[in-house]
Amino acid sequence: MEPAYRGLGRCACCFWLAVAFDVIGLAVLLLGVFVNIFFYDLLIYAGAIVIFLSLIWWVFWYSGNIEVPPAELEDDVGLLKKDKGGVRGISGAVRRLSSRVSSGIRSSFRRTSTRANAQRSPAQQVAVAMATMGPQENTPHVGSSAAGCDIEMPHTTTESSPT
Repeated sequence: MEPAYRGLGRCACCFWLAVAFDVIGLAVLLLGVFVNIFFYDLLIYAGAIVIFLSLIWWVFWYSGNIEVPPAELEDDVGLLKKDKGGVRGISGAVRRLSSRVSSGIRSSFRRTSTRANAQRSPAQQVAVAMATMGPQENTPHVGSSAAGCDIEMPHTTTESSPT
């Protein structure tokens, strides 16, 4: 037997939290507007933020009280009726075939990526040489990579203005 929910629905806690956030946020916001204190702008912003955060509790309360009949949930959560033959039998076979194919594809990707990571050797990694240059140097540095190639690095400097 399903419990009977009156008034606020199933999520009364979310409802009361949303109301509390609204009341506290409005109180803080009005305090910042009408009380002459030096941090009134902080109170105005804080009140607006608390009222905005109450929207989270309102969404929880609303979405928690949505009622969907079980007939509409059949296809979404796998509550298919066990009919023999007909359209349900064909759709069940197609669903089983589809899940087998997709799980096979997923497992093949897992095996392929595991093999690729295991076969990668340290010699395939690329080493990059970087050098720093002072402002008086005008000749480019020549760095060497792991493959034995010489790479010419252009001269770059940064300037900063005195303050």
